[in-house]
Amino acid sequence: MPRTPDARTRRRGAAGMAALALAAAVTAGCASNPVSGRREVTLMSEAEEIAIGQRGDAEIRREMGVYHDEEMQRYVSGVGERIAAVSHRPSLPWTFTVLDVPVVNAFALPGGYVYVTRGLLAHLGDESELAGVLGHEVGHVTARHASQQYTRSATGSLGVLLASIFVPGVAPFSDVASMGLGTLFLKYGRDDELESDRLGVEYASKAGWDPESVPRFLTTLSRMDAMTTRGIPTWLSTHPDPGSRVDKALPLAAKAGEGPRERHRDEFLRRLEGMTWGDDPSEGVVQANRFLHPDLRIALDFPEGWEVQNSSDQVVATLEGEKLLMLFRAADTARGASLADGAKRHMRGLGFTLEQGAEEPVGGINAFVGLYKGKAKQVGPVRVRAAHVPIGRQVYLVAGVAPEAQYAQVEAEFEAAVRSFRQLSSSEATRVRPNRVGLYTTRAGDSWQAIAQRAGKGLVPATRLALMNGFAVNVQPPAGSVVKIVTEG
Repeated sequence: MPRTPDARTRRRGAAGMAALALAAAVTAGCASNPVSGRREVTLMSEAEEIAIGQRGDAEIRREMGVYHDEEMQRYVSGVGERIAAVSHRPSLPWTFTVLDVPVVNAFALPGGYVYVTRGLLAHLGDESELAGVLGHEVGHVTARHASQQYTRSATGSLGVLLASIFVPGVAPFSDVASMGLGTLFLKYGRDDELESDRLGVEYASKAGWDPESVPRFLTTLSRMDAMTTRGIPTWLSTHPDPGSRVDKALPLAAKAGEGPRERHRDEFLRRLEGMTWGDDPSEGVVQANRFLHPDLRIALDFPEGWEVQNSSDQVVATLEGEKLLMLFRAADTARGASLADGAKRHMRGLGFTLEQGAEEPVGGINAFVGLYKGKAKQVGPVRVRAAHVPIGRQVYLVAGVAPEAQYAQVEAEFEAAVRSFRQLSSSEATRVRPNRVGLYTTRAGDSWQAIAQRAGKGLVPATRLALMNGFAVNVQPPAGSVVKIVTEG
């Protein structure tokens, strides 16, 4: 049996590994960066970049899903190919894919694999903004930002083997909410982001689009800075400080030189019309303040005016500017326990103790409805109105959380929301359709609030419509403008 090495032996072994890693890095190759022209140590050849991209592409398509609209896919690919053709690496096997994901996001894998979500497309103002976004992501690939990160981690950490896979972890794509691409492919440093902004301006301009598209869309992102969305990390959470990036991108666009300045707004909007907005019905659909899940055959009304966001494991509603929260999710209650005991145990596990409660009907179903108290991070003492509703073998939690001092003011709204939970009939479930992007021509005196309620039937709030159209919510659209709205499927 080998003896356990002493500390000195372990230190010598670690030093030897470090020396080997450094030697391997140096001998792995120095190459000129395609963008900067500088010589740099690299552990990844172009062939390896492409191979990594191919593997990642298969995982992304399986985990996130491709948006099933061949015309839209061809259109986005056409814009991307024009960008790639004027880039520093036009010979890469470039592919551009629209993902069936509602969040606002874009990212790229090494080797020329670029992705945009349908959620991002819905927030772009014209074709030139699409070109700017694709140019930014193409810039990450052409400047080899991901491979540089890999080289830095491999040469700077003993825990990373030179032969390891690009994304550390056993199954980096098993959970979309915490995918490896969110922690490695997108988390570039500030210098990398600014370089990609510059390249986005450069490539869009060279290909004939308006170079001011980059600062325009960065302005939209800066307005979204306080918002959060579900699923894979958003551009805002992974790209630092969009406000300061606008300031740096504006002079770059001004210096882009003379030439064509295509925007193609009308064509772009025409292609967006009818595109799916929000969630696929298989994950539930949010319509204004109502959540409908045709597969589970359940429905729930949140308080009017609240922002409702759906994710794969819960639905959350919040009121802007307030520390108020409502949520709906499956509850992990103990098997074999009574409904009351299971509800109390579940809430106790979340850090809340029962003040009062009883079994009573909710939506015609016998549920346990209780009032709980506890503490929430960054809020302090809170009160919670919660119902545990059993349907089949699953128990669902509907809950409203408010600061203790504010609870009495919102108790009636919480109570109404909890009581609204109900099962859908078979015919109701079959009528649930995804929401769609629509177009609307503004009239004299129109406000975003009026458009949201009248043309959009309250499906999304006025703040979201303004953001979708590149406006601050307090700036109203001029009469005769064609703007994007959200319509019922």
